[in-house]
Amino acid sequence: MPLFANKRPRPRLAPELDDAALGRVLRSILSARGSGPQDLAIAQIEQLLRETGTDWDRRCHRVAVLAQTAPALARGWRTERPQDPDALVLHAWAELATDPWTALATCRLAAAAHPSDPTPWVGALAALRLLGRPRAEIVPVWQGVIERDSWHREAHLQVLGYLSPEEQGSQAVLRDFLDDVTAVMPPNTPAACLPLTAAIRQYHRDLDGGGIRALGASRYWSQPPVASLLDQALAQWLPSGRLRHAAAIADLGLLAYALARAGRRGETAAVFSATSGLVTAWPWEHDGDPVERYTYWSRA
Repeated sequence: MPLFANKRPRPRLAPELDDAALGRVLRSILSARGSGPQDLAIAQIEQLLRETGTDWDRRCHRVAVLAQTAPALARGWRTERPQDPDALVLHAWAELATDPWTALATCRLAAAAHPSDPTPWVGALAALRLLGRPRAEIVPVWQGVIERDSWHREAHLQVLGYLSPEEQGSQAVLRDFLDDVTAVMPPNTPAACLPLTAAIRQYHRDLDGGGIRALGASRYWSQPPVASLLDQALAQWLPSGRLRHAAAIADLGLLAYALARAGRRGETAAVFSATSGLVTAWPWEHDGDPVERYTYWSRA
């Protein structure tokens, strides 16, 4: 055995990212069986959300992960506590995947129960996007979010998806939105990943387009505006402590993915190290199993 063993953590999918408190609650939920343990799990969820306070960015991250992991618990808590703002917002997010109309109605109740919280408004934005509703319905909800949290990460990503050519927008509309946002966005806000996310989605469009578009994708990351975007992210994100929002690890994963595809391997190693082996499904799943793809590129 070598004197200095490799201590690099084994890559794993981690919806909680580096939120240790959320991770502990998730493990408790997964082991909960029967009414007693489930009551304990609900109590732990309640405490976790209460202690998040007005950190709206982390609150939304925790609500989204909990809703996806434990939709039945979310529904049970709402049944027991029908007027509780936390129970309402968690139930609303839990319904997004299966019943967007119910999610939308519950988001409105949650917003009324906790007027300063942007999380129900972001959930409503996601529901309207899933339903393909017209822009006239999206705009007031978007305004409701940014009045409460100007640089809300998930809200910006929801609008980015809604305005994409695959959904209700176009390349021109998407570009206008990005230009307007990036012109005034401070560095290292929770929404700082927006331009890089848009670039990765465009790269995937080119790859999936076939023909000349797919052939040109090999040069995508060397185009000056895109290469400059990577340079800027390296300079602003990589120094320790620069990114403090809940999904910082996910954003570093985006940067690692883009640098790897750009062939900038000398710069990629430090970014992979900063992710601590924590993997998000997207964007790695575009090319296959996300953990396998992450592992391959981190070792390359």
